[in-house]
Amino acid sequence: MIKKDGIFLIVGLGLIGGSYAKGLKKQGYTVYAISRGQQTIDYALENHIIDKGAVREDPVLIGQADYIIFGLYPHAMIDWIARNQRHFKPGALLTDVCGVKCNVVDKVQEFLRDDVEFIGSHPMAGKEVSGVQNSDETIFYTANFIVTPTEHNTEKGVGFAKELARLLGFYHVASLTPQEHDKMIGFVSQLTHAVAVSLMNTSDNTHLKEYTGDSFRDLTRIAKINETLWTELFFLNKKNLVQEIDDFVAELENLKQKIACEDEAGIKQLFVQSTERRKQFDK
Repeated sequence: MIKKDGIFLIVGLGLIGGSYAKGLKKQGYTVYAISRGQQTIDYALENHIIDKGAVREDPVLIGQADYIIFGLYPHAMIDWIARNQRHFKPGALLTDVCGVKCNVVDKVQEFLRDDVEFIGSHPMAGKEVSGVQNSDETIFYTANFIVTPTEHNTEKGVGFAKELARLLGFYHVASLTPQEHDKMIGFVSQLTHAVAVSLMNTSDNTHLKEYTGDSFRDLTRIAKINETLWTELFFLNKKNLVQEIDDFVAELENLKQKIACEDEAGIKQLFVQSTERRKQFDK
């Protein structure tokens, strides 16, 4: 379905965009990119991550692309598509890497030209570093990929997103509605980041760095967070995230009460349940 002579354009050449570019180049595809910094484009060209690049919204590069992948923050992506859709090649297929789908996919599909298609997708992969210089297509090999079709999508568009995931080597590909996606992501990603951030902000714990073990480092790894991106993601999904935080606080209170009352049977049952549930995530 994805043409071997098709041209990919990546808009936003950061960690994930750069990793997409490396993976697609590895498969023999032509990859163009548009990014904000000339240094980013220069690095990508010098290291053969892309074939062509620009720091401006280049109508020629945009118009040549059969497939466009957006590595932008949600609001920036919506604005970019609105400004530049007049340059899109008829029949172009578009997708994204955004961590939320409601209030993003629906907005794009409301104003998008009828002769192009946007299909939401979310690579569940990343690092605690940023930039194309840290890009690495192997981060996809153990990661999940989620496609979020709507009634505006065609079989061709959904097939494109799934084939893209397979080309990039994702471990598992799944489909969810945008609503199901955001409910899920509120728990498995956003709540976990909220917990890590809260733990690091619980008093000043920096003086403990000489004494911590792997458990603390593992639990707080994702507290090194992009404040601009994650503020946007939290606000876009605030209804789901606030509910997940409430549920987590209630469960933490349940654990606290069992400790306070020395409820040995009760606390052991929580440990057994958590152990069994965690085993399901082992690969």
